[in-house]
Amino acid sequence: MIYILLLIASFALTYIIKNYAIKKSLVAEVNERSSHDVPTPHGGGIAIALTWFVGLVYLYMYEMIEPNLFYALMIGVIISAVSYADDLFELSPKVRLLVQAFVALGGLVALGGLEAIDFGFFTVENQIVTNVFAFFMIVWFINLYNFLDGIDGYASSEALFLAIAGLVLFGGEHFIVLAVSVLGFLFWNWHRAKIFMGDVGSTLLGYTVAIFTVYYANEESQNLWIWIILFGVFWFDATLTLIRRKIKGEKLSQAHKKHAYQRLTQSGLSHSCVVIASTGLNIVLFWIVYLVDNVFAAFLLMGMILYSAVKYIDGRKRFE
Repeated sequence: MIYILLLIASFALTYIIKNYAIKKSLVAEVNERSSHDVPTPHGGGIAIALTWFVGLVYLYMYEMIEPNLFYALMIGVIISAVSYADDLFELSPKVRLLVQAFVALGGLVALGGLEAIDFGFFTVENQIVTNVFAFFMIVWFINLYNFLDGIDGYASSEALFLAIAGLVLFGGEHFIVLAVSVLGFLFWNWHRAKIFMGDVGSTLLGYTVAIFTVYYANEESQNLWIWIILFGVFWFDATLTLIRRKIKGEKLSQAHKKHAYQRLTQSGLSHSCVVIASTGLNIVLFWIVYLVDNVFAAFLLMGMILYSAVKYIDGRKRFE
């Protein structure tokens, strides 16, 4: 019953926030990075955040979530609050990065750090190395999720997929809470979007995925690679685009529309078609994880599939 109530709450809150944003002119204007062509209300991620955190508290009260995972996830309140302030007032990059570093450290402390990184042929157990890796991974996940929140339904569909995949592979009511929190918002965010998620939602989701990655890696070291594979569509696009822009000598802080999903929409596909194609790729990645016993073979297969997808996109719209 609680999950139905959370779904209704997310749906209703998004509607209320949409109307409030329109009334107060809190809209995302069209600029050089935009993939939309009309000003649209933003900040809908507040609905995701509120239902997510309320759901987590419910799970904690009834001992349905491990305390260390609960505390780590609840630190996301900080990144959500600061990101909403950024949505409204455009905070400086230094302030945003400082907050991201703080929540990354807080999340790691709550989880007890990342215990080990299994590379198949050897395992790194040096706590300095593993936690430096985990720290930068969390910060990168926060930022890349924000980068990839650029077309209708894309970021929320990714979160819904990860929640369902996590539930199937690992179990846990927290995945159901995440799914219904996102689903209520997604109804209003599907093409054409009535409201955008904003940084308040995208940074929270990126942080949440990173925390899941560390938490489950501590349960079984190979789970680190499972989460990296499941999240492959997002991090592969963001990382490869960053590398390609660096090679071309571009200023990395400059706004752009060169991510694979953006170039697909520029090639003529609708937002819905791109999101459906991305979901199809995600389903393939899920079955790779589910059917291939060796996670390193699965990781290699993921890389081949995603690189092939990028080359196909290059054929439709060149990386310029």
